Parts: sequence; C-alpha cells; structure tokens
Amino acid sequence: MAILDPDGVRYIKLGTGGAFAPACLERGEIHLSYREVPHDLCLAGDWDRVVDWFVQDGRKIGKARDAMREIRDFYSLGNDCLWITFADGHLWWAFAEPGVTWRGADEPALGARLRQTIGGWRNTSLGGKPLRTQGLTSKLTQVANYRQTICRVGHEAYLLRRINDIPEPIVAEADAARQTMIAIAARMIGELHWADFEVLADLILARGGWQRVSVLGESMADIDLIIVQPTLGERATVQVKSRANQSVLDEHIRHFQRSGETRTFFICHSPNGKLSMNATASIHVWAGSELAAVAVKSGLFEWLMDRVG
Repeated sequence: MAILDPDGVRYIKLGTGGAFAPACLERGEIHLSYREVPHDLCLAGDWDRVVDWFVQDGRKIGKARDAMREIRDFYSLGNDCLWITFADGHLWWAFAEPGVTWRGADEPALGARLRQTIGGWRNTSLGGKPLRTQGLTSKLTQVANYRQTICRVGHEAYLLRRINDIPEPIVAEADAARQTMIAIAARMIGELHWADFEVLADLILARGGWQRVSVLGESMADIDLIIVQPTLGERATVQVKSRANQSVLDEHIRHFQRSGETRTFFICHSPNGKLSMNATASIHVWAGSELAAVAVKSGLFEWLMDRVG
C-alpha cells in the first residue's frame, strides 16, 4: 500500500465508554450521537444556528461552540481525513466516505448519524503489525482520555510513522548503537578465558531466572548442567562448548530428542562456522552474534569489559 499522508487526523470516541465500537468496527462505520441536534441544520452547514440550538438547550457559549465543532468536523471533513479510535487494546484507523447518513434518535445503542468507512477499520500497520495500545507511546494514547467526542490528535507524525512502518528516528539510532554493542560483545566473548566463559553462561542463565540443579558433565558427556525455572516449574539441560561445528550441534540435538527433556541450551564460545538448525521453541543455540546479543540483553556488556580489560 502507498504511504498514508492524510490531510488531517481526528480521534473519535465511539459512544460513551466505547459503546458504539463493537458495531462500528464490525460494520465498517463511524457513529456520532448528538441525537437531538437536527440533521437538516448540519447538512446545510448552518453552524451558527447549531450553536444557538445548544445555547437554547442550556449550554454555555464555549461548550456550545465545542459541541458544534465536533459535529462540523464529522459532517465536513473529507475522505482524506484519517479517523482513529481505541478499542479492544488496539488503535484502530480508517478513512470515511464524505456523506453522513441519519439513522434517527430511537436506538441508543448506536449513534444517531454515521459515515461509512472506506475499506473498514484496521488495527494493524500497513505492513500488518498489530497496533497494540500497550506498544504505543502515552503521548498518543492519552487522547483516549478526551472527555468529549472528536478532537485533533497530538503527535500526528508519530502516529503516521507507526501506521506506515517507519522507524522512530531515535529508535533507529538506538538500534544501530545496539548492533555495534553486539558486534563488540562478540569480539570480547572471543577473548574470554574458558573459566570466564563458563561464568558468563551461568550469569546469562541466572538472569533469565534459571537455577543450576546439578553438574553432570563428568558422567554424561553431552550434558554439562541441569537447570530449572522455579516460577514455571520447567527443567532444561545445558551443553557448554569451547568449540563446536555443525556436526557437534547435530549430535547434541539428536541426544536431546532422545532424552525426554523438554528444553535444552547449546552455548558455544568459538563456533567453527555458522551453527544452524530448524526453528524450535525448545532448543536454544547461543554462539557468535546470537550469544553476544543475549549477553547484551542480559546486561553483561560491562562485565565483559571488566573481564577482557
């Protein structure tokens, strides 16, 4: 899909407490209430009379103008305006056809007037990544606390980058710095004495919540450690190698598959070539850049600096 570049962005609260959201998301519609306000006035764009209507209804002039602005946006913004809302733990977005349909004021579970979306609501980026609320900055999601119904959206540039799958500049810079750290960590791991490498393996596992139960290397050549995850009640085997090639890894995997255990870690100091395997959630191979990435993620970069410095 082409990069989104809307003429404007609006947040809309789909009913009090999101009451209209299920129907709107399912039907591909945007609903607005203000059910007592005459549809004819809004279609005619007679916004001064709409303000007068609110004032006569008992609102102060400021509140009357705010309400009129929301209805005016709903009726007048074109199909190049991006509409967003929040529901079911996600940010949803859509464009809307320009015409407004009057549904009537007799069905309180739905809005009195609606616009049809163009292609329905989406809760993913253009590349298909879920737009989960917990993964978005509060600078954007705080708009959901807006007490009225329709408002402009702060941090539009951030919103559009997330929808368009464009990395945040500062995050891209941080990722580049992390990749540099991982490359340096791999070189430092290559400089470790074997005894320090065993300590590194222990530290990584411990910081992941694993506890050593026993050392079996003397009696079982293919297993160096048995570890457990107390919180999950899970048990795993560990093989720590100074050097290994693909055939050594393949033999370890065959042994693991015959062992009846549910998880294993194969940790190698200096792999001879790239160690590869079919993706699996129960076999973890840490060697080269993969091991360096785990060490950095475990907060052990400075520990490596101390050991090789």
